[in-house]
Amino acid sequence: MSMGKSLPHDAAPLHVTGQARYVDDIPLPGNALHLAFGLSTIARGRVTALDLSAVRAAPGVVAVYGPDDFAEMPDCSPSAHDEPMLSTGEVFYLGMPLFLVAADSHLAARRAARLARVSYDAAAAILTVDDALAANSRFEDGPVIWAKGDAARAIDASPHVVDGRFEVGGQEHFYLEGQVAACLPLEGGDLLIHSSTQHPTEIQHKVAHALHLPMSAVRVEVRRMGGGFGGKESQGNALAIACAVVAARTGRPAKMRYDRDDDMMITGKRHDLRILYRAGFDDQGRITGLEFTHLFRCGWAQDLSLPVADRAMLHADNCYHLPHIRIESHRLKTHTQSATAFRGFGGPQGMVGIERVMDHIAHTLGRDPLEVRRANFYAGMQTPAVAQSTPYFMPVEDFAGHEIVAALAASSDYAARRAAIAAWNATSPILKRGIALTPVKFGISFTLTHLNQAGALVHVYQDGSIHLNHGGTEMGQGLFQKVAQVAAGVFGVDAAQIKITATDTGKVPNTSATAASSGSDLNGMATQAACVTIRDRMADFIAGKHQVKPDTVRFEGGMVRVAGESYDFARVAMWAYQARVSLSSTGFYATPKLQWDRKAGKGRPFLYFAYGAAVTEVVIDTLTGENRILRADLLHDTGASLNPALDIGQVEGAYVQGAGWLTTEELVWDAKGRLTTHAPSTYKIPAFSDRPPVFNVALWGRPNREDTVGKSKAVGEPPFMLGISVLHALSEAVAACGPAYPALDAPATPERVLAAVARARGDV
Repeated sequence: MSMGKSLPHDAAPLHVTGQARYVDDIPLPGNALHLAFGLSTIARGRVTALDLSAVRAAPGVVAVYGPDDFAEMPDCSPSAHDEPMLSTGEVFYLGMPLFLVAADSHLAARRAARLARVSYDAAAAILTVDDALAANSRFEDGPVIWAKGDAARAIDASPHVVDGRFEVGGQEHFYLEGQVAACLPLEGGDLLIHSSTQHPTEIQHKVAHALHLPMSAVRVEVRRMGGGFGGKESQGNALAIACAVVAARTGRPAKMRYDRDDDMMITGKRHDLRILYRAGFDDQGRITGLEFTHLFRCGWAQDLSLPVADRAMLHADNCYHLPHIRIESHRLKTHTQSATAFRGFGGPQGMVGIERVMDHIAHTLGRDPLEVRRANFYAGMQTPAVAQSTPYFMPVEDFAGHEIVAALAASSDYAARRAAIAAWNATSPILKRGIALTPVKFGISFTLTHLNQAGALVHVYQDGSIHLNHGGTEMGQGLFQKVAQVAAGVFGVDAAQIKITATDTGKVPNTSATAASSGSDLNGMATQAACVTIRDRMADFIAGKHQVKPDTVRFEGGMVRVAGESYDFARVAMWAYQARVSLSSTGFYATPKLQWDRKAGKGRPFLYFAYGAAVTEVVIDTLTGENRILRADLLHDTGASLNPALDIGQVEGAYVQGAGWLTTEELVWDAKGRLTTHAPSTYKIPAFSDRPPVFNVALWGRPNREDTVGKSKAVGEPPFMLGISVLHALSEAVAACGPAYPALDAPATPERVLAAVARARGDV
């Protein structure tokens, strides 16, 4: 059985030897054109003059396209049709594309793009949430409000109340492979697009729409991405459309690749936000009433901001039963890059808010924050009739937080280490340590219900080799290997026998994005359905030859066993082919049980929850604010893992990326709206040296209660939020410096840690 085995990533040897082919590695014909955008240098205003004569005269330039070259400007938006490929006169952020250059080399295109003479009528830019609130600049008529119970009344009647303001920063995706696309014109006006995208069908749709073609005339192929993290769900549209437009107009192949600086200046980031909270609670720290206000900075275009902000609301409870809660969410429009999907899709922003409240309550009461968290946990496994419900009225039937947290607290020796740290801090005036245990409950499914579907195409050839294609995309997470293991398990063959082929809209249509942690769930089930169809045909055939029932046929160990006989899988495939048995099938899967009303904030948006917990120990230097992670212990719920080795890798990487979001990764815009942290020299992602020297990771391993593929659970996004424990360990270390609550904002850079130390001591 291949499912459940720790197999290496299918392309690992290609990755480490440099043989893995990415879009920029695909050989193109010698007459291929290379594209670059010319970018705005102001954040808001109008273009009053655009002189492109020097650009057109630059060496190597073949064509230049400005807004006047389009009767209808192509739209790049994934949602609201508010993202023109080029500015049509009005500038909405610094870095907005104004014109498009096609040249005979990448370098020639970039150099030429800098030669334009642009005049502007600049206007005051709305850059912050305060600016946006003052101008009532937003993407919906007013805030979205979900409520359960009567939060205000419950808070007013509470014996204790805390309130606060919490700034949470954004995050750059910093995928290793930047945004890139290529287009090859085919006969009859058809187009072949190679794109580094998580959403091939959206690329297909947007290109077809831009060129007034049927979707069937546009084929999109994606073999792999060098990382995505949500940043390639919608941000690749502009490049693919630009390549298609140039290819269609010139009849020549076209390729576009952003350099890192351009990538960071043009593309969206994780949404930053301000969280305002007011909580009432009792002497044990149990929350009696809670009010949240989320102020999201969404940027200049809507992109995916509405569902991102929705998911922040959906995860504002995390692991805690909150009978009286009100959540108010503002989606604010600013003249900055359009914020977009990022691993967790708003869930981390919602979850870090409630964990801040737990931390604040514990500090106020002088209690261990873990005690306060446990006091507020949902009840354990329940039936729907008696289960406690979320703020959006979904029963929580499968809560595993009690068991996971207890197991991790024991394995990490949390209580003894916390006591030892307190004793150490009492004798250490400069260095202070902190430890925190935080849990995770993350809902799995797209909140836009119709996206919860997937297709697959499987062929068994007459020599027994197997071809697999599905709608999911591979971005380094090991999805292809996992789904191949599912197929191998159905046929009872080795996973190496499965030929994994590039995601291709010409093979599997109408795919959903590989996002929302649903890649294995959706595509694994669709692949399983296709494989079962073929296997059953083979079983019917071989059972008929032996005059036995089909359900007595066994596919295992590369053999087909029937009526006491064993045949090589390939031999049975050949016999079935010769008997004119179809050895090809599509498979389809639609997630069951979902129903969701986002306007009312009620329903079941998720099939199930994935759980986890992390213990992090840190040390800070109270003179400089510098800090280090000393140890991390993680226990994560993957259900019955499809591939434990890949899942552990996902958990490790997610934790470090989550820690980076909350500690070192700071996005800074200046007063003119220029992103000043637009390169590796000014933006710090975690490095190898930032990995905790003691790093213990284990999988919970309990099978999923829901009927998922192999009883597994999603693992892409949920462990990202294990990094929240780093922020609260830092808060604990700062709290050891004085009696006042640290109110540590994120990212907790050394400067913010130092400021929090001063607050704790009462120096400010």
